Amino acid sequence: MLDLVKKTMLTGIGLALLAKDEMEDLAREVVEKGKMTERDGKKFFNDLQKRYDEVQSKLEERVEKTVKDIMKKMDLVTGEDVKALKKEIRELKKALNKDSGASG
Repeated sequence: MLDLVKKTMLTGIGLALLAKDEMEDLAREVVEKGKMTERDGKKFFNDLQKRYDEVQSKLEERVEKTVKDIMKKMDLVTGEDVKALKKEIRELKKALNKDSGASG
């Protein structure tokens, strides 16, 4: 039974939505109610922490990708786009200055 609860918690997407302190409280509660040994409790908590970090990271990546996709569909300019254009303008100015200096 405890393994089932553990597996369910570790794979649940809801884990990514929990605040870190909520996740820690939940882990402590499961350890206490499950009457785990201290060693098993630490391992469970570490597994839970690792899974939380992984899910959180994946969620952040998905959100970032979604935002970029939406910006692209809306034809909005990103900071990277502006930087690239500024760089290109600087290079064009340098090239124009070289050409005008050589012909004068």
